[in-house]
Amino acid sequence: MSLIGRDQELSEIGALLDRLRAGVGGCIVVTGPPGAGKTALLAAAAELAARRGIRVEYTGDRALCGPPVTPYRPGEPVLLLADTGSAGIEPASEPASEPASELAPGSGAPPGPRALLAAAREHTGDGTELRLGGLPGTEFAVLVPGLPPDAVHALWLVSGGLPGPALSLAERLRGLDADVDPVAHLALAAPSRAQFLELDLGLVRVLEAAAERPLAPAVRARVLARLARELLADSTAVARRRDLADTALGLARASGDPGTVAEVLDSRLHALWDPAATAERLATAEEIVARARRAGDAAAESRGLFWRFVAHAEAGDLAAAEAALGVYARSAEQAGHTDARMVALARQAMLATVRGRFDEAEALADEVLAAGNRAGVRDTERLVGSVRHQLAVVRGRTEKAPVEPWQRMARRLPGHYFEATAARAMLEAGRDVEAGLELERLLPAVLSGTGPRWTGALADLAAVAARIGSPAAAAALYEALLPYRGRLVVWGGANTITGPVDDYLGRLAARLDRPAAAVGHLDAAEELSRRLGALPWLALTLAARAQVLTRRDGTGDRERAAQDAKEARSIAERLGMDGLLRALRPPAPSGGAWHWVLDGRDWRLRADGESAQIPDGRGPRYLRALLAAPGQEIPALDLVAGGSGLAAPPADPVLDDTARAAFRRRLAVLDERLDAADRAGDVDAAAAVQAERGALLAELRRSAGLGGRPRAHGDEAERARVGATRALWGTVRRIEAAAPLAGAHLRASLRTGRLMRYQPAPGGPGRWQV
Repeated sequence: MSLIGRDQELSEIGALLDRLRAGVGGCIVVTGPPGAGKTALLAAAAELAARRGIRVEYTGDRALCGPPVTPYRPGEPVLLLADTGSAGIEPASEPASEPASELAPGSGAPPGPRALLAAAREHTGDGTELRLGGLPGTEFAVLVPGLPPDAVHALWLVSGGLPGPALSLAERLRGLDADVDPVAHLALAAPSRAQFLELDLGLVRVLEAAAERPLAPAVRARVLARLARELLADSTAVARRRDLADTALGLARASGDPGTVAEVLDSRLHALWDPAATAERLATAEEIVARARRAGDAAAESRGLFWRFVAHAEAGDLAAAEAALGVYARSAEQAGHTDARMVALARQAMLATVRGRFDEAEALADEVLAAGNRAGVRDTERLVGSVRHQLAVVRGRTEKAPVEPWQRMARRLPGHYFEATAARAMLEAGRDVEAGLELERLLPAVLSGTGPRWTGALADLAAVAARIGSPAAAAALYEALLPYRGRLVVWGGANTITGPVDDYLGRLAARLDRPAAAVGHLDAAEELSRRLGALPWLALTLAARAQVLTRRDGTGDRERAAQDAKEARSIAERLGMDGLLRALRPPAPSGGAWHWVLDGRDWRLRADGESAQIPDGRGPRYLRALLAAPGQEIPALDLVAGGSGLAAPPADPVLDDTARAAFRRRLAVLDERLDAADRAGDVDAAAAVQAERGALLAELRRSAGLGGRPRAHGDEAERARVGATRALWGTVRRIEAAAPLAGAHLRASLRTGRLMRYQPAPGGPGRWQV
């Protein structure tokens, strides 16, 4: 038997059969995508075996169960054919040692040589692999005779040369009316062979070719709209997608056909998946549903219902989103969408995760995998992986959230920010240095991007920046996310939702030492999570707010922080959020001494196995003064003047205006010189400037009060507060980069303002040696 374009494969199978007839067994696994002709090749092998007098038996899903119709002859060679369609097989390549009863129960015949020829989706490493791909162009033309050359070429492109899809589409072309353009028909009818965010280059080329042909306005609108949609995978084609989508919508509306308008609107939403357009997305979804119903197009209606679900999820209305999801699932199933159940199950699994029903989410993920495999949905494994990854992150079981799959996705789909998810996975796995490097590499590209994964990528990088990022990175991410406050972080088609935007904004504001803004955002995140019943998000937000409140000195802040931590711990214990429980567990004090000492031109930190070396300057000296007096409030003026931390002396009469103005001018000059000395690392120059500056500040402090009446310190105190705060936190950031545990303790223990103090938080040293 001859198969078009499969001469080499048939030759290798013939060699296997010749060896089998000579008494030598073997195994060949035929792999390839659906429609490549695996089943046809097995049928041809059966004919070749029959010509050689070799017995053929079927096994696997196509098994002829039970004993053979006629008993085996002694030493008879047998070819086993297995058309399982499974991910792999476990053949026995040398079966001569097996008992005869396994071949033919009750036959009593001695076994003969056997060979296995199996068709499977992927090769597992057993036997020789024959990989079937698309047919070359010249051989493909023989497969579909009688079609015009341009139609044959378009058919080859959209099918990838695979015989199965090509023959099915060719039958449709032969049944077209004479006035229907075959290339345009293929451009609209051929299914994409790519997964979400992958580019089907063959289909894109056919769509581009169809767009250049003379077409009716409604057909041209659909072609342009689909081209815009298929180009979503090309992150460099943003402007082109918008131009195509706008032109298509104008043509569709001019045509007056509600079905065309609904189809074009759906494609336009895919093509212009802008996270800023949530309100527009909901309005467009409603129009798709209305026009599809007028046109009697159930498939288009179900797509509009799905967009309604996505828009409600983005807007933070999960109750409306869940209702829309149920309507979509019922509508899609009635329309015959075989993958609708899998799509709905994946989103239900995510909603179960959001509400803390983790066991239910795991079970639904298993159902998604089974339903997707049955329906042949190409990106099933990716959908299931996203659900399980989010489950692992929320539960704090990061050993189940590996980094490598996201790195592989980033290589496969450049420009869609899978590296950001990999960076967050690194952070969750404790690989802080790698996560920080990825943050620096990715930030410029993500900030300038857009697309269905954009807000999710911003949130993932924000999670990294809030823990270990620079102030510049945290500030840039804060500004990028700020327009979306009040919303949820939704990825793509809402298969993954990773919490309120305000939670990320609050963490970034805390990193930027903006406690009031941080608490405001975390308050908003708490309110949204409570309204949604999103217990895991609520626990995480409460824990974050407790940390911020612990660092503030407002009335009731510590009591409120304790309440937040208590509620977060309670939720985490009931849900089994292991990571949050570890974070909330108070660290045991080391009991030993930590060291912060000046060694030559550098300050050296030694703290429970961590160490850091920081150049001398104002910040390290301010830190030394605070550590030397734990629990004592030191005025910022005293700190910058090198004072002992005692209360400011009684006020003396003020200087006259001329003298005070001269003092201020001199202080401004000294501040500039001190900053320059710090940047240059000139310790001697800094010490000299600091001495003069301290003397001036001391004089100004003594001049406070007029005519015996108390007067609050003015510009000098504020300047001292700002300068000391900036220098002190700059030093803490340097320590965090080299000694993260010691840095975290300092960040939780230092209080800044006009009065500064070191109030030791749990987990610190028994004492400081300074």
